[in-house]
Amino acid sequence: MFTGIITDVGKVQSITENGDSRIVIKTAYDTSSIDIGASIACSGTCLTVVDKGGDWFSVDVSAETLSCTNIGDWQEGSAVNLERALKVGDELGGHIVTGHVDALGKILSITGEGDSLRVQFSIPARLAKYVAEKGSVVVNGVSLTVNEVVDQDGDSIFGINIIPHTQQNTTFSTVKVGDQVNLEIDILARYVARMNEVEMNKL
Repeated sequence: MFTGIITDVGKVQSITENGDSRIVIKTAYDTSSIDIGASIACSGTCLTVVDKGGDWFSVDVSAETLSCTNIGDWQEGSAVNLERALKVGDELGGHIVTGHVDALGKILSITGEGDSLRVQFSIPARLAKYVAEKGSVVVNGVSLTVNEVVDQDGDSIFGINIIPHTQQNTTFSTVKVGDQVNLEIDILARYVARMNEVEMNKL
């Protein structure tokens, strides 16, 4: 379980293909405090630590995970948003995040608004009902507040503001139009929608 508050921006050191993909990520974390088998959210994808060194850890990524996340776009040198798993008693600064990517979205536009950036994303139509104005969504592991939702002509788009702090402390400092992003919808929205669906089926 995570909160969507990024605590380090790591960098891909190497990617080795051998059945699954073994990815080594350089980090500022104190790796002596990371157990083998621990979970770390890597740009929103919950991955298991399988090896580590003084300033790096490695994860194995299956073909299934590659097919439904943007990890397949990573290259040596790619920046990665990192968050260690939530501990009991930790501050819940963002919202409840599972680290399970629901879909890929795409950055449609980036415009300046003061010191902030207004970013618009596409979202698959099947997930649009879970995204609401002033609600929460996770983009590349970052907990963000939805500013707008537009549904028209079969397309679903949502917009967010990226404040300077978020730009400076996440990979949002380097994103560009056309980038694919990992999306996770709010788990509470998922359950509310399911409950409403069940109640409607009873009518």
